[in-house]
Amino acid sequence: MNFTKHVLGTLCGAMLMSGAAWAQKGETVKIAWIDPLSGLMAPVGQNQLKSFQFLAEYFSKKNPAGVKFEVIGIDNKLSPQETSNALKSAIDQGVRYVVQGNGSGAAAAIIDGITKHNERNPGKEVVYLNYAAVDPDFTNSKCNYWHFRLDADTSMKMEALTTFMKDMPEVKKVYLMNQNYQHGHQVAKYAKEMLARKRPDVEIVGEDLTPLAQTRDFAPYVAKIKAAGADTIITGNWGSDLSLLMKAANDAGLNARFFTYYAGVSGTPTAMGAAMADRVYQASYMHSAMTGEPRALMDEYKKRFNDDWYTGAVYHAYAILSTAMAQAKSTDPVKVAATMEGLKFRSFNGDVEMRKTDHQLQQTLYISRWHKVGPKPDDYSVENTGYNFQPVKTYEAYVSSTPTSCQMKRPS
Repeated sequence: MNFTKHVLGTLCGAMLMSGAAWAQKGETVKIAWIDPLSGLMAPVGQNQLKSFQFLAEYFSKKNPAGVKFEVIGIDNKLSPQETSNALKSAIDQGVRYVVQGNGSGAAAAIIDGITKHNERNPGKEVVYLNYAAVDPDFTNSKCNYWHFRLDADTSMKMEALTTFMKDMPEVKKVYLMNQNYQHGHQVAKYAKEMLARKRPDVEIVGEDLTPLAQTRDFAPYVAKIKAAGADTIITGNWGSDLSLLMKAANDAGLNARFFTYYAGVSGTPTAMGAAMADRVYQASYMHSAMTGEPRALMDEYKKRFNDDWYTGAVYHAYAILSTAMAQAKSTDPVKVAATMEGLKFRSFNGDVEMRKTDHQLQQTLYISRWHKVGPKPDDYSVENTGYNFQPVKTYEAYVSSTPTSCQMKRPS
């Protein structure tokens, strides 16, 4: 890609400052991507696999460790059991680095499988880079040395959302609409706790939990939201569970605002369209009006695939791996994991840090709003809708950061 020459030079110059280039240049580092490629969440998985392959090519051209990246995609069907099977298959293929993000159940299966494997197979350890499974327990009570989270967890995003909502007096009646698994339960839990602390005047007028990736008609739930008189919906839904909710809301003429985690994910922008302009907010580490290197990547991804690159944690994965490998002068997961602990590095959204205490990445978060595209840099059209997510508030890492109870057990 011609556009990479300038931005890669800038990137690698900054990254080389944190570690000398590794001597064994040209080694191929295999990464197993384990997430859904079938079922209702397939469009999300397909987009993210393409993102990992796209950025593998990008980072392989030049990085401070001098390595090449190869991605092996495995469909886990959003099932913890299938995830365990996929992990075993990947390890049998010689993979030492695993990435996954869709579903906390699948993430838990990987953490458990890698822990057992590493205990039984010293010298063949595997590291898990979690790019989107945001259950706070993974970096609190269930924290694990071999697990590193690149996304902001559920509590961090809710901290940003409720801090923003605190200054919106028009938010009076809130409905909680979430998926019936760990993440959905925690979105509801943290929303109640944080609103009670920051906006005790806000009334929670209703709450629903739906089976993950099984509901095809959200009209009955939208009817309940309207009947409750809600002016605001807080939802951690993603994939088809958010796209179909938005479609049902538009079909019913629901004139309420949405505070979301994943409104930019495949299918949902199209479902929102012009009807939801200026009524949908998203808490994320990425937005549509980014400039410089991330914008160049977004444009190239769109050109190649007629799709949107929206999972910025994919970039984090390659940035932290190549920086750590350069500093460790090795691709050995044991040495790389030890180097990633507490590592500060430059990524697409600025300076970030992998907190040593719990392996939770600390990074800037943005509140962005669904809005009609404007002149540069706001001209990027998400899913070719003529709309995108433009930032309305930026929270530095220390604002959205939440404490941890992790008591990390490190290998001797």
